[in-house]
Amino acid sequence: MTQYTAQSLEVLSGLDPVRRRPGMYTDTSRPNHLAQEVIDNAVDEALAGHADKICVTVYKDGSLSVEDNGRGMPVDIHPEYGQ
Repeated sequence: MTQYTAQSLEVLSGLDPVRRRPGMYTDTSRPNHLAQEVIDNAVDEALAGHADKICVTVYKDGSLSVEDNGRGMPVDIHPEYGQ
């Protein structure tokens, strides 16, 4: 019989868990949920007073882009993780 111990587990870090198991983080039966989430984030920035413009573009291939003039995503090095 194969032993199942802590060493049998693969620990995912950073964005790897989302990339490898998106169904744990979003409803994969509703792909529009991802678009709704991104749009909601832009709206949250505006409602908090950090943005006054939101542009949603839907392309012919069904993809979309969401732009706002909010604070954006932090790109500095995280002090705890060093990346």
